[in-house]
Amino acid sequence: MDTLLPRPRSTETVPGAFSLAAGALVAGPADLSGPVRLALAVLDLARTEDGTAPVRVVRDAGLGPEAYAVTVTEESVTIAAGDAAGAFYAGQTLRQLLPVDAFRAAPLPGTVWEIPCGRITDAPALAWRGVHLDVSRHFLPKREVFRMIDIMAVHKLNRLHLHLVDDQGWRVESPSFPLLHEISSHRPRTTTSYYNEPLQYDDIPHGGFYTLTDLTEISAYARARAVTVVPEIDVPGHASAILAAYPHLGSDPAEAHHVEDRWGIFPALLSPLPPTVDFLTTIFGEVMDALGEVPYFHIGGDECVLDGWAAAPEIVAYQRDLGLDRPADLHAWFLRHLADRLAERGSRAVVWDEAFVSGRLRQDTVIMPWRGMNVARRAAAAGHDVVLTPVFPLYFDYAEASDSAEPLAIGDATTLADVAAFAPVPETWTPQERAQVVGAQFQLWSERIPDGRTLDYRAWPRGCAVAEISWTGAPAHDLPARLPAHLRRLDALGVEYRPLDGPRPWQRGGGWRAHRPGRVPVHDVMRGLEEATASADHVQPTVS
Repeated sequence: MDTLLPRPRSTETVPGAFSLAAGALVAGPADLSGPVRLALAVLDLARTEDGTAPVRVVRDAGLGPEAYAVTVTEESVTIAAGDAAGAFYAGQTLRQLLPVDAFRAAPLPGTVWEIPCGRITDAPALAWRGVHLDVSRHFLPKREVFRMIDIMAVHKLNRLHLHLVDDQGWRVESPSFPLLHEISSHRPRTTTSYYNEPLQYDDIPHGGFYTLTDLTEISAYARARAVTVVPEIDVPGHASAILAAYPHLGSDPAEAHHVEDRWGIFPALLSPLPPTVDFLTTIFGEVMDALGEVPYFHIGGDECVLDGWAAAPEIVAYQRDLGLDRPADLHAWFLRHLADRLAERGSRAVVWDEAFVSGRLRQDTVIMPWRGMNVARRAAAAGHDVVLTPVFPLYFDYAEASDSAEPLAIGDATTLADVAAFAPVPETWTPQERAQVVGAQFQLWSERIPDGRTLDYRAWPRGCAVAEISWTGAPAHDLPARLPAHLRRLDALGVEYRPLDGPRPWQRGGGWRAHRPGRVPVHDVMRGLEEATASADHVQPTVS
């Protein structure tokens, strides 16, 4: 049981093993036995009402959300869970106790499905254990989203944050505003240049979007695997793609825009006027109706260049009518107004940390402090729930090593050991501040992640470390030593992760400019961000 990942709260091993035959019967309530069968789908277990079945699932109201207990004897397996998520995670734990071929898509002939005897009791320390997918810079087909959900389920990760819009693309159908998916979902080319290099392009069209039916399907698939989809429509900045379709919603309605083919921060900015709020309310409603259950909706708020608002007479007049002194105050008011609209639909707003420092958020707004632990602590001290997302060590678009063998990344380097050493609930914070940390999440910004194979390489095994520290609430310094056994499971699952000793021959290179002055060390980035957020009231960062 030492190879279980994430590590359970309590394990006890006794001699013996239980033989679980393919097609065995599982007894218990359908809402609990179903998730167990799904987690062990390779065995094609069958549900029965017969209480003498070799695998029994029972409801235990005393167990908290996502908690479970598993007891294995030579005669039976008994699972106790208080909800479907707990039952599903119990099934995932049993899957890890089985031979590694339990992670294949079909059972291999001759496999002996034995589970060692013992008892496991388990529950997560943190409620939010997330993965952020940027599908805007590079679109990921639906099959890749399903695959990520499957891998998340193996690791008991439970929040899939979909970044659906940015300057480089809009990624969801809108019946009310069809130009969004007709115009804004594609671009004719993409830059291939690195920092401080002359601009070059690939001249290859790129695009794609999810239909609303796709979102419904994705949400249902995720929900069955204890994953909640968190959509993000990032506003009012990062708006080039939106304004390419509907320029009248910009701070200057006469200005033309296009879907960006470069990376960086752009001045395109949505107007804060009522027509924009109505537009976004409609979009939010379409996405929420498609997803079904949307307890959280991310509205961005980051990296806004507010010069366009200050230069627009109508917006300045509107700001004054609201009794606001600065464009920064209007930025805060705008996000608060959108959060109120979401609250009317029963959804909590989530924002990046720039929205927090503006000081006008709803108290129930969740903060993602990407610029470091200084601003994270300030948000927690102010009583906001915080999901930790600092660039270091949770931005996985940074390379795993400062080495020319690594594929091209946005910067370097965030190692597996860096992630495993991260404390998601800092001991130096007060008990009240610590209580506001609801989770942690790793980010996969996709400027340098063009496809699913690169996604695998960037996400794993560093994502295994996030699964461990967010489940246990503590650093996992011993994780690198425990990982080899788990990586065999990922091999069986078909995950093209980065090996612990460096990339495979076909994963190497891709033009990493480690020797060039334009490279971006992650520690330099974090030092600048931490200094900027230490005292600033409203910071407009220059690093994406």
